Amino acid sequence: MHFYAFMKAKTALAFGVQASIYVAVFMVIMILAPFIIRVSERAGFEFFARLMSYIGYTWLGVLFLFTSASLAIDIYRVVLNAGGSMVKRDLSYLTISRQYAFLIPLAIALMTAAYGYFEAKDIRTEKITIRSPKIPAGIGRVRIVQISDVHIGLIVGEDRIRRMLEEVRKASPDILVSTGDLVDGQMDALSGLADLLKEINPRYGKFAITGNHEFYAGLDHALNFTERAGFKMLRGEKIDVAGITIAGVDDRQGKAFGLFRGDGEQGLLSGADQRKFVLLLKHRPLVDRGALGLFDLQLSGHVHKGQIFPFSIITGLYYPTQAGFANLPQGSELYVSRGTGTWGPPIRFLSPPEVTVIDLVH
Repeated sequence: MHFYAFMKAKTALAFGVQASIYVAVFMVIMILAPFIIRVSERAGFEFFARLMSYIGYTWLGVLFLFTSASLAIDIYRVVLNAGGSMVKRDLSYLTISRQYAFLIPLAIALMTAAYGYFEAKDIRTEKITIRSPKIPAGIGRVRIVQISDVHIGLIVGEDRIRRMLEEVRKASPDILVSTGDLVDGQMDALSGLADLLKEINPRYGKFAITGNHEFYAGLDHALNFTERAGFKMLRGEKIDVAGITIAGVDDRQGKAFGLFRGDGEQGLLSGADQRKFVLLLKHRPLVDRGALGLFDLQLSGHVHKGQIFPFSIITGLYYPTQAGFANLPQGSELYVSRGTGTWGPPIRFLSPPEVTVIDLVH
């Protein structure tokens, strides 16, 4: 993407050798930004690491949006030229000059990124109701609030957490669950944020599972933060609360680190009491076909619905359900959160963050 953007800029603006060197050096720094951020934070340079996070990851978002818009214009120009050749007509009056083919995508990228910065802070509350005879009549309703992919770190900090917790409090949950990636890879300098999360105390408890970023962050550090925030980690474990069974599995990234715990959802759920409503917490919205019928509802996240359109087109090719609700075979169901925070760029476009409220009703 950097090479593509560099060539587009050089062709459109015709800058010389000196300007080319400056642009190339800036782009190389941006390519290395994630490594610079991590090393800076480990060395204790938190301000510099945070500054580089905003610059580097915002640049990544703008670059992706520019590349997407620019490719669309390139395709238009190719189709126009091919169409003109086929009909043997001069359609050059419909073409876009090299300068405008650079400036239009740049303007689109900057405006979209500016809008996406505010969309990323606009946390929505999504509500779904599931009726089941497995919910005890004596309880009547169990309200579960799901947060996912918060990515607490250098960019997602106290302000975003307070916004999220405000929505959680409004929902008055009986149970709060975090379906992975509560913390981000850069978390060496976090302080006090676990105490904010600990303020929420639903009557039936708080439960969490690992996502891929818990392993990137350093599992021991991530588990310590999550537990200090008041969550009980479910790692290949299940627990009975409020007349339902909550089961949690590790993210498969743990296998790459040799830290995966448990036998997967099929082995975990085969021993569950099927007379009870079984809630499965799994970070990635991939369904184990062997576990179908062994759980009633799977809650997942991970995909962020692509976070920045048109990346959602790519994620949609891999994940059949990348956001929202889906009916599965054998009576199982799936809900995928768009995520509550942001990974990388502090930008969301056509994928607003969410806190999910799930009412399980007798």
